[in-house]
Amino acid sequence: MTISQLVYDFTTLAISNGGWMEMDRTYLQNRILALIGEDDFKAIEKNQLNQSSIELMDQLVAVAQKNQIIGDSPYEKEIFAAQLMDFLTPPPSVVNAFFAQHYAKDPQQATDYFFALCKNNDYIKTRSIAKNIVFPAETEYGYLEITINLSKPEKDPKDIAAQKKTAAVTYPKCQLCMQNEGYEGRSNFPARANHRIIRMNLDGESWGLQYSPYAYYNEHCIILSEEHRPMKIDRKTFERLLQIVAVLPHYFVGSNADLPIVGGSILSHDHYQGGRHTFAMEKAPIERTFFLDKFPAVTAGIVKWPMSVIRLQSENKEALIAASFHIFKKWQSYSDENLSIKAFSADKTPHHTVTPIARKKEAYFEIDLVLRDNNVSEQYPDGIFHPHPDVQHIKKENIGLIEVMGLAVLPPRLATELKEVEKYLLDQKNEMKEYHKKWADQLKNEQDISLTNVDKVVKDAVGKVFARVLADAGVYKRTVSGQAGFDRFIESL
Repeated sequence: MTISQLVYDFTTLAISNGGWMEMDRTYLQNRILALIGEDDFKAIEKNQLNQSSIELMDQLVAVAQKNQIIGDSPYEKEIFAAQLMDFLTPPPSVVNAFFAQHYAKDPQQATDYFFALCKNNDYIKTRSIAKNIVFPAETEYGYLEITINLSKPEKDPKDIAAQKKTAAVTYPKCQLCMQNEGYEGRSNFPARANHRIIRMNLDGESWGLQYSPYAYYNEHCIILSEEHRPMKIDRKTFERLLQIVAVLPHYFVGSNADLPIVGGSILSHDHYQGGRHTFAMEKAPIERTFFLDKFPAVTAGIVKWPMSVIRLQSENKEALIAASFHIFKKWQSYSDENLSIKAFSADKTPHHTVTPIARKKEAYFEIDLVLRDNNVSEQYPDGIFHPHPDVQHIKKENIGLIEVMGLAVLPPRLATELKEVEKYLLDQKNEMKEYHKKWADQLKNEQDISLTNVDKVVKDAVGKVFARVLADAGVYKRTVSGQAGFDRFIESL
């Protein structure tokens, strides 16, 4: 394909997707030519649109490299690509107007529009996400989802070197701030020229809806506060979560816990995560029900799940908010030291919070409250209710909202390490890490392993480890004493 044809085709996509008109074609072609370092254009009679927007983008980036407009460092290419894709993306006001037009017809139509836009303009990194290793693992709690996360690019040595020369900058304040919309990017901060945010009003406050560039599940979205402030679980949290699912009834939405160890990776900016995905925890049944005297309009039960989960349902949104807040406040100050459950340290440091998840089920609103405790001990310095040392060869990081619901986000190292475990199990030459040996020997002793079943054996075993990880994070263990403790807390409500 000639450069003229390439520019012409990319311009056609910009006109069809970016809010431009045919009258803008010459202007757009000239802007793209200037960007890639070309100054000549041959007349084109028709489109040859047999390539995707991302394939055309790659070719334009390659032309810019050839013309020495940019170097070959990943961050330079990322910034340049985002600038190109900005042509395919309407301005924020137009995106919001289109979203509103679609929403007036159907909320799902609105998110379909926005999701497609964010994939088409390469804000959602579909090619990178496709690199993730994903498989189901059958456990006593149903099929858990296992993801070995290979999507986020590793730091390139050239990028690391460039960061040393980058002056300290506090704008944007973090990667979740609305200031990211249209931000060019730099060596130590992602390019966001093609980034757009849907504005939302939640109880008189300005919030924004965006998608996650490196999604872990279908339509993985983030709802973020316009104000850069720390995450905090309070009554307003439950009000906002239910307001969001009322506005977007085809999405779930949840919040990470607001304390270290049990919280998510970004506690500095108030935000929630949601999307169009059914997790294993949502499918888990109510194991036993209980009655809340103060909230007769709310049905309540304990979920059959390795973590300690209370599920509440009601058609009355206000009653559900009040019941959720009541349980949360009770848990914040509740202790059962026989089970190492302690609400406060001697210095009054709080240790109890919840991970809440909200859904709309036809006429009913539903909230799952996952009880969290971030105490540490001499035996468990990483956290009493955190993955214990014997499973940290698989998962050592915090158990946040996504893992809580049954989707494991495992580190990239496992992509190669598990292959070495397979070789070890087959008595082949291998470079298996020593920290996997005890686990691998146990697998060897438990079953006959062959070339035909070794992949399934390892994947199923990873699933069982993840179920154990969740059990470690569970406050009330699934033992006689643990469940008796859970009942004591329920009685206190």
